[in-house]
Amino acid sequence: MSTPDAISPTAAPRAPELEPILAHLNAGPSRTWSLIVTVFGDSIVPRGGAIWLGTLLEIFRSLDIGDGVVRTAMSRLTADGWLVRSKAGRNSFYRLAAEGQAAFARATNKIYTRRPPVWIGHFDALFTEQARSQDDAVRLQEAGYGSPSPGCWIIPGEATPTAPDGAVHVTIAGTAAEVRQLAARAWELGVTADSYHRFIAVFEPLGATLDAGLRLSERDAFLARMLLIHAYRRIVLRDPLLPPDVLAPDWPGTRARALCAAIYRCLLAGSEAWLDANAIGEDNAALKANPDAVGARFRD
Repeated sequence: MSTPDAISPTAAPRAPELEPILAHLNAGPSRTWSLIVTVFGDSIVPRGGAIWLGTLLEIFRSLDIGDGVVRTAMSRLTADGWLVRSKAGRNSFYRLAAEGQAAFARATNKIYTRRPPVWIGHFDALFTEQARSQDDAVRLQEAGYGSPSPGCWIIPGEATPTAPDGAVHVTIAGTAAEVRQLAARAWELGVTADSYHRFIAVFEPLGATLDAGLRLSERDAFLARMLLIHAYRRIVLRDPLLPPDVLAPDWPGTRARALCAAIYRCLLAGSEAWLDANAIGEDNAALKANPDAVGARFRD
C-alpha cells in the first residue's frame, strides 16, 4: 500500500486497450476537475467520502496528468464548495462538502439506478408567459420538463409542484409518431443520441476484449472504470431519460447503458482491489470498501 509521503514517482505503462479511450478523452477540452468529480462520486463516496491527496496524484499520474494540474483543480473544487480540505501534518485530505452531497446523490441515482418512467399515454403541459425568469426555466428543466416552443413546457407524466404560478395546465396526446416528434422538439435528443453513439464506438472494443478474456491489472481496471463512468456520466446526466414509447425504437441510450453495465461489472473486482491497496483516508488507513453499494450498481 502507498502511504503518505511515499507515493511512487512514476507510473507503470498502461494497457494498450486504454489508449483509444484516453485519445477520445484528450480530444475534448481538458477538465481535470470533472475527472476528479468522477473519482469521488464513483469510488470515494461509497468508501466514506474522504481521501489523501497523494492517492489522487498517483491516479492522475497514471493518466499523464501532472501534480500541479491536479492541485489546481482540487483548489477550484474546494473554492466552489464541492470539497473540504483538511490537513494532518504535511498531508492534505479532501472530502465531499455537505453542500455537494445532495447533488452527488441525485447524480448517483441517475447514473447507476434510475430507469425511465412508464409512459402514461400523454404529456402534461404548462403554458406560461414567455418572459419568465431564468430561475423558473432552470427549475422546470431540473424537474424533467422540456420546451418544444417558447412558453410551453412538457413532461411525460404528471405536472410537478415546480410549475410557476399562473401556468395553464393541459394534457397532450397523439400517435406514436406525433409524440416522438414532439419529444424531439422539446429535448435535444439528436445531440444526446450522437453522444451515445460515440460512447458505444469508443468502449465497444474494450467490452469485446474483456468478453474474450482480457485481464487488466488492478490499476488499469481502476483507470478503465474511471474513464468509463466519466464518459457515461457526462452523457446520462444531460439525458432526460424519457419513456421508451416517446423515443426512436433504436434509441442508442439503451445499448450504451447495457454496454456500460457489462464493462463495469467486468472491471469491478480488479478496480476495488486497487482501491483496497491504495486509497488512503484521513486516519492514514485504507478506505473501507462498501461492496453492497457498488455491487448494486446497474442491477436494474
